[in-house]
Amino acid sequence: MADHEDPDSFQDFLPTMAARLGTEGLIEELCKGFRLLMDPAKRVITVESLKRNSAAMGVAGLGDEDLVEMVRKGDLNGDGALDQMEFCVLMFRLSPELMEGREGSSRDVQVP
Repeated sequence: MADHEDPDSFQDFLPTMAARLGTEGLIEELCKGFRLLMDPAKRVITVESLKRNSAAMGVAGLGDEDLVEMVRKGDLNGDGALDQMEFCVLMFRLSPELMEGREGSSRDVQVP
């Protein structure tokens, strides 16, 4: 996979979004992103739902192996899919700058 397609080397917009939207607004936007990418029947993000919605993510050219790896990186419970909490945790893990200097600011926010 080329560097520009590597999910670990994306341009990190989450800190900018957090500054503009605040913590609750950022969580709301992450939830909207989750709903955009999820399989509506299963209510989780699967490799298949990523494949269907990859253009919305700006990664339409990713192959199956890359999509499987993206899900694997966030799949905390080992079920082969991402629920909403796993997706949000993955987004925060991929954005270490977001957490720098903001310790405690997002702890009290609950994901709807």
